[in-house]
Order: sequence, then structure tokens, then C-alpha cells
Amino acid sequence: MNQLLTVGALESFLIAIFVLFLGHFINARIPLLKQFNIPEPIVGGLIIAGVIALLHFNGVEIDFHLPLQNTFMLMFFATVGLAASYTQLIKGGVKVFVFLAVASFYIVLQNGLGMSLASLLGLDPLMGLIAGSITLSGGHGTGAAWSQTFQQVYGMHNVLEIAMASATFGLIMGGIIGSPVAQRLVDKYGLKSRYGNTNRTHEQFPELVTYNENEEDNVTSKKMIESLFMILICVTGAKYLEIWVNNFEIKWLMIPDFVYALFIGVIITNTLEVTRVKKLDIETIDILGTVSLALFLAMALMSLKLWNILDLAIPILIILLAQSVMLAIFTYVVTFRVMGKDYDAAVIASGHCGFGLGATPTAVMNMGSVVNRFGPSPQGFMVVPIVGAFFIDIVNLIILQAALSIFG
Repeated sequence: MNQLLTVGALESFLIAIFVLFLGHFINARIPLLKQFNIPEPIVGGLIIAGVIALLHFNGVEIDFHLPLQNTFMLMFFATVGLAASYTQLIKGGVKVFVFLAVASFYIVLQNGLGMSLASLLGLDPLMGLIAGSITLSGGHGTGAAWSQTFQQVYGMHNVLEIAMASATFGLIMGGIIGSPVAQRLVDKYGLKSRYGNTNRTHEQFPELVTYNENEEDNVTSKKMIESLFMILICVTGAKYLEIWVNNFEIKWLMIPDFVYALFIGVIITNTLEVTRVKKLDIETIDILGTVSLALFLAMALMSLKLWNILDLAIPILIILLAQSVMLAIFTYVVTFRVMGKDYDAAVIASGHCGFGLGATPTAVMNMGSVVNRFGPSPQGFMVVPIVGAFFIDIVNLIILQAALSIFG
């Protein structure tokens, strides 16, 4: 029996910050990582997760206590909503539906590849759905939900373990391939942000949220408190709204809690803008959003149980590697071209890599890494979270039900 070592909340928080410093330190010294914009939370988080995996195989289990992990995620998506004034929404409105069509088409390809390879490798074709959109576009939560159905209805075994391992693999690969895809597109086509590429963007465009950790902003304690107050209204509102929806079982409103936070932010910022009661300080919201995302991702990645990936059978691993290659090619060729063949399209392509294999926060991390180097893309940060956090789950469910009705 392994020895359990529990790390307290404060100490776990300290380690999460260390993960970011570690990622920055390593990226600065390995040119390849810096060249392809591999996100610092991925680098630092995987190293810590690797150390924990080694301890696991030597009889020591590490359990981090991270009560603020979900709160930081909600805070980040609240800042996405608070930055979405109606002027920005109008600019990105059509592209939301174009990108939804692209992402929906890819889910069909994703499941087609998964089921085809599963059959060729001697597995139940339905296992290709587990190594397809259930865990890759759906993530850990969707994988856990569907595993019970596959076990009870179709008599499949070890589905939960395979689903969790597949989702973990996808989360890592989604964070690794996204930024290099955008880097290649930017270099090949000489793409540039329409807002320039400096660390003083807010001087010329004060309405933009850049998510650039090096942005030089004029932030005061009063602005920080006011912005934090608005963000926490979104976070608290999201939690209570989720409870209310669940209590009354309003199924069409049962969506991830961070979507609530995003839409509450949209309502607040546009209400304030129309009524002219108060103008939000975008520079401060930008900083709080960047910090929240970095801490959330550090906490998520340092908690990964990498040994689950070792439980993957070779055939499943082959399918997942093929899925990673296909997504990289698809986003490079199709997503980029359909979304306009410009800088925003390259950023959106990197985000598609994130939630096509992992999750929406991974997509945002990829885009943050790109804009940190090449300049702002407010359209990317509007389009990808809305599609990846909300619409794609509905489309995924419809496609999965159709696949099961045909092949189940």
C-alpha cells in the first residue's frame, strides 16, 4: 500500500506558482521550447507531474489540496466576458458560427478516424469513440459520463480507465501542438496582429484585453479592487446559477459553470456600456485574467496522474497519436483557411488544437502563448471560448448519439 502525503492548500498554492517560474526558467534556456511557444504551465506542470509519477512508482502518493483551482478558472472566463463589449461581439459574431461549423465537421472526422483505426487494430469500433470526440473534444467530464453508458449498455470493460487516460493524453498533446501550428502559420504567411506587437498596446487600444503577461499597464489598487469585485460577481453568480439550474432540472441550461461566468460578464459589461454608469478598466481586468488563467493551468497540470497514460493499450495509444497528427494537419490547412487566412485565423487554429484534443482552458492557454509573442487577437479570445465551452458540447452530443444509433 502506498504512503499518502497530503499537501495543504497554502503549500499547494505555493507549488502552483513555482510551476510557472519553473516553466519560465526552462523555456528561457531551451530555444526549441521558446521558438514554438510551448506554454510555461505545460512545461513546468509536466515536470512536477513527472516527479509525482516517479514518487507514485516508489510507493508515495502526493495529494494536492487546491480549493481555488476552479475559482481561478471561473475568474478567467469572467474576464473574457467582461472584455466582450457589444462592439467586439459584433465584430466576432459571424465567425463564431463559421468556427462552430468547422469544429463540428472535425468532430465527425475525429470519430471516423477513431472507429476506423479501432476496427483495423482489432478493437470494438465503439472504442474509437472513446479515443475520439468523447474524451478529446469532450474532456474528462464527458469521458466519465459516457464510460458508464458504454459499460452498462454495451458491456465494455475498463472504459473509465481508458477514458481518463485518453483525456489526459489529449490534454497534454493539445497544449503541445497548438502553439507550433500557429508559429508555422505566422512564419509562412508573414502574419501580424492588426494591433501591433508591443508591450504597450493599451496606450493605443485601451479597450482591448491582450492576455500578454508583459503588457505595461497603469494599474492602481483602487482599479484592482473594482475589477476584482466585478469578476467575483461573475464567479459567485455562476455558482448560484448552476445550483438553481440543477435544483429545478432545467436541462437546456445545464452547461459548464464557466460558461455562466462568461455570459454574466458579457451582460455586466454591455449593461454598463449602454447605460454609461461605469466604465470598466480593461487593463486591470487583463492582468487579473492573465494571472487567473496561469494559476488555474498550473494547478491542473501539476495534478495530472501521468501513470494513467501508461495504462493505455498500444492500439489506443496508436489511435490517439493519429488523432493528434490529424488535428494538427486539419487546423493548419482547414481551420486557418476557413477562418480567413489572417493572424486571427492562426490564433484560432492554435485554440482549435487545444479544445480539439483537450479542453477550452488548454485552447486559451495556446492562444495566450501565441499573442504573448505576436500581438493581441481579441477575435480569437471571443470566438474560441464561446464555441469550445458551450456550442461544441451540444454538437458533440448530437454526433455521438447519431454514431451510436448507426453503429451501436
